Amino acid sequence: MKVVTAQEMQEIDRKTIQKFRVPSHVLMERAGVAVAKRAQELFERKKTIVLAGGGSNGGDGLVVARELFNAQWNVKVLLLIKEDKLSPDCLLQLRIAKRMGVPVEFRTGITEEDLHGAVVVDAMLGTGLNKDIEGAMARVLTFLNDSGSPVISVDIPSGISSDSGQVMGVAVKAAYTVTFGLPKRGHLLYPGADYTGRLFIENIGFPGDLLTSGDLKVELLEKSTLSHLVPERPKYSHKGDYGHVLIVAGSKGKTGAAFMAAKACLRTGAGLVTIGVPESLMDVFQSRVTEEMTLPLPDRGDGTLSSKSTDTILRFLAEKADVLCIGPGIGVSDETRMLMAEIILSSRAPLVVDADGINSLSDPRGKGQEAREILKKALAPVILTPHPGEMARLLQSAGGKVQGEKESQSDIAASRLRNEIEKDRISTAIRFSKETGTYLIFKGVPTIVAEPEGRAFINSTGNPGMATAGIGDVLTGMVSSFLAQGMNPLNSAILGVFMHGLAGDLAAHEKGMHSLIASDIIDALPATFQEMTG
Repeated sequence: MKVVTAQEMQEIDRKTIQKFRVPSHVLMERAGVAVAKRAQELFERKKTIVLAGGGSNGGDGLVVARELFNAQWNVKVLLLIKEDKLSPDCLLQLRIAKRMGVPVEFRTGITEEDLHGAVVVDAMLGTGLNKDIEGAMARVLTFLNDSGSPVISVDIPSGISSDSGQVMGVAVKAAYTVTFGLPKRGHLLYPGADYTGRLFIENIGFPGDLLTSGDLKVELLEKSTLSHLVPERPKYSHKGDYGHVLIVAGSKGKTGAAFMAAKACLRTGAGLVTIGVPESLMDVFQSRVTEEMTLPLPDRGDGTLSSKSTDTILRFLAEKADVLCIGPGIGVSDETRMLMAEIILSSRAPLVVDADGINSLSDPRGKGQEAREILKKALAPVILTPHPGEMARLLQSAGGKVQGEKESQSDIAASRLRNEIEKDRISTAIRFSKETGTYLIFKGVPTIVAEPEGRAFINSTGNPGMATAGIGDVLTGMVSSFLAQGMNPLNSAILGVFMHGLAGDLAAHEKGMHSLIASDIIDALPATFQEMTG
């Protein structure tokens, strides 16, 4: 399903009205009827207060009030704007409501008496909000939230940015939201997702071609559209048909990252997995591996990789492996920085780069080639899997640390940048992916997948129990496995992300979110495949 910005939805509205000749007041009627129907499904007949603004959102609210009034609900409309400020369609709905006997009052505020025992329909501001809410309207929204009254928001909770999900000063905390045509980004991005409550998406007559247009570049990942991507397992096949992944991971004190990535890779269906490890740690790895193979790599004698590992890795890729997964737990040093640059510039096998692999590209000292320039020159497809901190370091690495800047100042700058990119996760991911030609899995809540052609995908699975060590290593192994099985980079990324979150949901259902650990996700993968293909 496509996900839209306010401007994109306005364009769908405009084309529906102008090109397909569907009158705007007809769309308003259908929107209001849809909300009223949901209200009747969710609540027993009871006192209802409709808080309405003067635009299309307020007009929708007036239709809701009229429909509920006709269903013999106890309804009152409070219009929080002067009558001469109403849009033409909203004014039309006001006149109809009055003729039908719906109680309507013009107000600048609300009282405890208004809200006592009431369901509230929030039809105040809608999707067009582009500045912070202040003054009387801010006081209304704060009073409403403090009242604890159950709220149904029309289209989007008043005060939430449709494009970023950010709170514009103050916002309504809805229990339910009924939106029209397509979900907006603000419904799915945080904190907007928390304010949206349970989301209903209603088709009110928009032409199907407009809702599925290729001009809409952001989509929501759903099982119904992803299940067909799960690789088939023909009866006549062998392990070589399902790919060989080389996982370069681990260092002294961080061997677990390698094991988790490898186990997840195998559980996701890869035919062969080899773990490339610092040679001084071979005994540690040999004592723990079962299905995996190992490849000793030159190290610095302290359990961390040497840049001399580059030739061994590239030779193994050329002769045996189909995909390189690199980064989990390898540490960050001058040696890993050299290694990562050479691997990306020389490998002809697709790469999945995670964790310290990303950090090694993001040299905060401004030395060597800048990360984005290296990535642009990659010979093979690259999938990056940064969390917000790693994403900030990737972006910050362009300029490095200014002369005389202390490390603490650089850390503060990275923290500020992280906060900024978290406010606009989708646009950040799209811009970076397009600029570098990489496939980006921007981990977080929600995880965003972006590809070089400008499309992005919002994940709909996962839960807070997955905020624990090693979860990213599991995801990296899963995506690498799909890539090795012959899937293209984009499908490997979106299927890996969706199934990773789904495995987390299944594991949390069994063990609870507080007790969830990364190995639980791996253990849940068999059930996840059954869920996807059943």
